[in-house]
Amino acid sequence: MEIITSRENKKIKESRKLLSRKARKQTGKYLIEGFHLLTEAVKAEVEILDVFVTADKVEKIPASVKYTLVSDEVLKTLTETGSPQGLVAVVKQSENIKISFQKVLVLENVQDPGNVGTMIRTADAAGYDAVFTSSDTADIYSPKVMRSMQGSNFHLPIFDGIEAALLYDDLKTSGLEILVTTLSDQSVSYKKVQSERFALVMGNEGNGVSEMAIEKADQMVHIDMPGQAESLNVAIAAGILMFTI
Repeated sequence: MEIITSRENKKIKESRKLLSRKARKQTGKYLIEGFHLLTEAVKAEVEILDVFVTADKVEKIPASVKYTLVSDEVLKTLTETGSPQGLVAVVKQSENIKISFQKVLVLENVQDPGNVGTMIRTADAAGYDAVFTSSDTADIYSPKVMRSMQGSNFHLPIFDGIEAALLYDDLKTSGLEILVTTLSDQSVSYKKVQSERFALVMGNEGNGVSEMAIEKADQMVHIDMPGQAESLNVAIAAGILMFTI
């Protein structure tokens, strides 16, 4: 089998564009790296458009997956990591179907890709039905978020990049109680919250949730902190809340 050794190869150049958010939005495609994510994609029966692999890793490819051999140097151009795992695949974004949800996570203006991926992975582990992200939240299809999610995007629907006003209106219309995390005087301890159908809103790392979120909230919620720290990392706070509310 022929090996692609030129970074100027047409297929490689088109795939490399998917390292940018703009190209991902325009094409409806994104990149995943490594054999774990490829295995999760195959299990989820998502549409895998291309698989690029180095010769020394071919034996790890599932028998049903078609692939293209590339040199180590070419593969490096398709990743943002200094040491690629030997495989990069181009995957088609799934078209989520809105259904009736019981509990969902909302990420509003969360900027750190590691936090976004960690919270989505935690929502998956905690049995949440879906995740919604606002348009100012880090792109869920970026390589850094992909690494943090560890394939959880294949396990639950994620509705990404929604304008905040539309997002909160949709949540209200669906009948979900909106629980907004804030240290406001009007907030209650998460231990007192009892809700069967809700949307848990986590905000920006530095500034918290928006004024719009507070206005739309059915209940404001906080985590009691008996120690001296002023706040928790947003992903840690989300984990506590998702496993207890």
